[in-house]
This record gives sequence, C-alpha cells and structure tokens, in this order.
Amino acid sequence: MPRDGQASLATWLAISMPPDIEAIAEQVFSALADPTRRAILATLASQGPATATDLADRLPITRQAIAKHLVLLAEAGLVTPEPGERRRVRYRLCPGPVQVAQQFLAALAHDWDGRLEALQDHLDRSARVLTANKQHIGRQGARQ
Repeated sequence: MPRDGQASLATWLAISMPPDIEAIAEQVFSALADPTRRAILATLASQGPATATDLADRLPITRQAIAKHLVLLAEAGLVTPEPGERRRVRYRLCPGPVQVAQQFLAALAHDWDGRLEALQDHLDRSARVLTANKQHIGRQGARQ
C-alpha cells in the first residue's frame, strides 16, 4: 500500500479492487465500526431473525435506537427486512456484503504477503552476508 497520501491510496485502490467491491466493503466497514451495530449483528447471528422489539429486549438499547441502526445495517446490505406477522418486520443476516469485505481484506493481505516475503528474503540475504563477513574476519584474525 502506498505511503505518500490520499492520491496514492486512491490509485492503489483503483488498481487493486473494482469500484463496486470497494464501495460495498466501505459500507460494511462503516457499519461494523459501531459497537452497537456489531452487537445487533452478533445477536442476529446467534439467535436468528428478530424484530427491533425483540432486539431491544435482548440488548441494552431502546427499540427506536435499534431501528435506526437496523436501517444503516440494511443500507449496507448486512441485514434484510422481511415482513412478519401483524406488520412486524423481522431482520435476517445477509452474508453477501461480508464476503465482499473479506475479498477486499484478502486483496490487502495478498499485497502485504508479497512485501513481507520480499522483506524476509532481504533479511535472509543480509544475515548470510553478515555471517560470511564474520567468518572471513575470524579467519584473518587467526592468521595473524
């Protein structure tokens, strides 16, 4: 990843990731940045689909606040609203956007893997040269 500012970051992202994947990943990461939204997702993951009222009963937050968070999670594609009984909307997890965010992270990791391998190769070469130099100096000292 570039080190010289936003322009380089934008160039790197344009080369590394298609714009639609980057946009989805950005929405997912923004949604996951909030601990309350993560708690809502964790509750849905462990206990299945639920209404805002159900979630308010399980979490230390009001139903109105949960409803606002659910709107943001739905906009990010992380949950899907489903009509339920008596006009109650149930929310279900959607794994697709998380998989896209994982692809984004995998691309970043791939770029880092190459750099880390190059660094390891450089360090290995440097260690061999240092060892060879120490051995050469040791032999010269023994001759004197």
